Amino acid sequence: MAPQTRLAKDTFATTTHIVLPNDTNVLGNLMGGQLLNWMDIASAISANRHCRRVVVTAAVNNVSFDQPIRLGDTVTIEAKVSRAFSSSMEVFMEVFVEDNATGERSKSNEAMYTFVAVDQLGAPIGVPELVPETEEEQRRFEGALRRRQLRLILAGKMKPQEATELRALFD
Repeated sequence: MAPQTRLAKDTFATTTHIVLPNDTNVLGNLMGGQLLNWMDIASAISANRHCRRVVVTAAVNNVSFDQPIRLGDTVTIEAKVSRAFSSSMEVFMEVFVEDNATGERSKSNEAMYTFVAVDQLGAPIGVPELVPETEEEQRRFEGALRRRQLRLILAGKMKPQEATELRALFD
């Protein structure tokens, strides 16, 4: 029987890439779509580690492109589930860039993706509860419900008056 809970740290996934010429635009910067692809894979691995089921991308919730990533840079993506709902999981990612000449590592981007666990027929299936341990994990866990409600309102799947967590922000 699958566990009823999982620790956030057990969902950690990391991947590292070097930016090659085929990954760049005419300015020599990593194409945003390539970074989104790499983040999708890293976050899918994290979501799978949480539920040990097939997972599908439901939403790319928030992606910020804070600085360009250059040809030849090393890109490391770190992903961890921030909260699990009935069949969905929010995965938070940080993207770090390492300058190969200096070894200096800096945070370049962050993103949140949502995944849904599915059965062999593609229907949503329940996932274990996520247990945050650190202060950072707890902060992300608490914010995930507000982000989920906002995403559902924007997608037309929830009425604004039903968003209990968001209403509290404006009362």
